[in-house]
This record gives sequence, structure tokens and C-alpha cells, in this order.
Amino acid sequence: MNVKVGNGPDSWGVWFADDPKQIPWQRFLDEVAEAGYEWIELGPYGYLPTDLATLRNELNQRNLKVSGSFLMAHLEDAEAWPGLEADLLGAGELLAELGAKFILLIDDLHTDWFTGEQFKPERLDDDAWKRLIDTTHRVAEIARDKFNLRLAYHSSPDSHVAFEDQIEKLLEDTDPDLVCLGQDIGHLAYRGVDPVDFVRRHHKRIPYLHLKSVDPQLREQVVSEEIPFIHAVEMGMFCDLSRGLVDYPAFRDLLNEIDFDGWAIVEQDMYPAPFDKPLPIAKHNREYLREIGIG
Repeated sequence: MNVKVGNGPDSWGVWFADDPKQIPWQRFLDEVAEAGYEWIELGPYGYLPTDLATLRNELNQRNLKVSGSFLMAHLEDAEAWPGLEADLLGAGELLAELGAKFILLIDDLHTDWFTGEQFKPERLDDDAWKRLIDTTHRVAEIARDKFNLRLAYHSSPDSHVAFEDQIEKLLEDTDPDLVCLGQDIGHLAYRGVDPVDFVRRHHKRIPYLHLKSVDPQLREQVVSEEIPFIHAVEMGMFCDLSRGLVDYPAFRDLLNEIDFDGWAIVEQDMYPAPFDKPLPIAKHNREYLREIGIG
């Protein structure tokens, strides 16, 4: 296998382009390099500098390379397209110039980012699902044609592509030449899916991974009490790779079995995060992956 290991702003508590609760971008770059990662994601568009020369210089100073970045919107809502398109064109240009290969797409939450209150249905009707698929294809075509980027769809709890049957339907309804998966291993476990089994069955469409794990006891509480995703994150649902529900030695064996050749980006969801919290965790996760033979 050939696993290129990275990390991203999410592991430093960064969820938004601009938020005073988030660590300054310079410190993120310093610390992700210090923690031993060679690859990074750019995070939400606008968090890192959007001026190409500035960003390239900052990355070069720290010997960092870019694997991709993500876009997030309510993909079933037509009125969300102008904002999504603007972010796609901005992020796409940066990614292409920096030599990245992927842009990830995430359906926005059906729960409020701050209160956790549900304001959209958990599951889409047929018409809304078709709009989500059409938007996914539209983003994928622009990413490919303008920037030579591959679209990797990223499922996420409290989005409309969260459970196993929803991910399976997305795979069934999308063009495999246009859409692959940027599969989040921790989010599979969060929603009760066996990551090893899922990736084994679908590995031909999974060139890009997000590595995280979930606290088994907290997961039981979150599921039984139907706690929204945002509050689960605040409770510390996502934990160090070495002590969570995901069996990473078994996952390593799977990566060897399928001869995985792609990216694996550590992404331990935290928001908000005290500024001194992320670096020791990021270091420990990198050391753990080396110890078990991933990257």
C-alpha cells in the first residue's frame, strides 16, 4: 500500500472561514508541520490565505503539500448554488495551482450548527434527493473541466448522506467516472457502520480517506439520546485514533489487502478547541499511525 498521511484545520477546531474561537492560521500551519505531517487540507475556503503567492510561500516555508479541501452547502437547495459555485471557483483555482488532486463535497447539516436544533428533514424526498445528486454532478464536472480535480463525496452525521443506505444510494446514483468517495472512517463508526467491511466492499471508489475514531461509550449515549452532531463533538465524541471504536490495526490490514494507494487525512472533529489542545493530539495520532504501519 501507499498511504500519504496528512491532517487538516478540522483537527485544530477550525470549522469556519473566520471565527474568533478558532486558532490563527499561522499557528495551525506551524503546528501541523511540527506534528510530523507532510500533507494538509486547506479547510473552509478563506481560513488559509486565498492569495496564491502568499499561501504557496507559507506552505513552502514549512515543507507542506496540499491534498485537497472541502466545500459544504445544502446541496438540495437551489438558492445555495451561487455561494457554492463561488467557493468552488476560488478553492478550485488554489488547489489546482498547488498541485492538489481532490475537492471534497459535503451536504450541510439538517441541524443548526450552534444549537443542534433540527430545521430540515433527516431524509430527503425523491425530488430533493435528485437535486442533491444533480448538484454533486454539476460540481464534479466544473472541478474536472476547469481545474482537473476529482470530486470526492464526504458523508457526514446530521447531513442527508450520513447512514449506510444513504451512502450506498449516492454511489448507485452518481457517475463513477465523476464522483468517488472521500470516506470518513470515524463518521461511518458514528452511524453504526463497520468501516473495514464498508471500505472492503467499495474500495474501488475510495481513493481518499479521513481518519478519525469515536468514543464507544459516548457513541452509545449520543445514539440512545439522539444528541445532535454539534453537541456530540462538544462532548468529545471524536477521540484519539488509538483508543476509539475503530479497529485501526484491522483497517491497516485491509489497506494492505486492497493495496490502497491514496491519501489518508487525520481529521479529529473539534469545535471549539482550546488553542493548546490540538498539537499533542495531532502528534500522538501521527506516532500511532507510524507504529501500526500506516504511512
